[in-house]
Amino acid sequence: MEPTSLRTYGGVAGEDRRAERRAQLLEAGLELLGTREGDRNLTVRGVCRRAGLAARYFYENFADRDALAVAVHDRVVESIAATTLDAVRNAPGDARAKIHAGLSRLVRSIAEDPRTGFLLFSPALHDTVLAERRAAAARWFAVLLGLQAREFYGMPSTARLDLFAEMLVGGLSQALTSWLAGTLPLSEEDLVAHCTEVFLAVSRIADTAG
Repeated sequence: MEPTSLRTYGGVAGEDRRAERRAQLLEAGLELLGTREGDRNLTVRGVCRRAGLAARYFYENFADRDALAVAVHDRVVESIAATTLDAVRNAPGDARAKIHAGLSRLVRSIAEDPRTGFLLFSPALHDTVLAERRAAAARWFAVLLGLQAREFYGMPSTARLDLFAEMLVGGLSQALTSWLAGTLPLSEEDLVAHCTEVFLAVSRIADTAG
């Protein structure tokens, strides 16, 4: 065996054990960040205590608490984006069905795990690093929405289309923020239904505008 090889304990290879520890740390980070005091409670010691791991395992995976916060945020965003796109692709071929399927999956993902909604949308989180990641994620979702629109309608890429995508993503983000805070008194079904109508109306305008 090479000296640098990771050994196997209890039938679990070293790389697998490291991946498991990373997953534990990410889950602990989400648990801490997904609360009202999350950004203030997120410390290396606190994460390790919640994950049940020694500090050396934290630094095996992350340079500092900011690196963990970014990794937690990005994992949530990537998971929601993947499941939402899958829902859109598997929906029937008409625009309403695809929009409704995507929004339903996105809202359900957040409702199923409120920690993710708090991490992505709550104004109570003041962490500068997370604020930057949120802004980057919003731009990314706008790009994805624009790509979906161009693919579905066969329309060219224009500044007008980019504007519509930015407005829809920004508006949806604010609606979800208010809904999660309880200041937008709508059921999950009504929220999805109303947002579907808004997205559909804007998509028609964008399509006719060329």
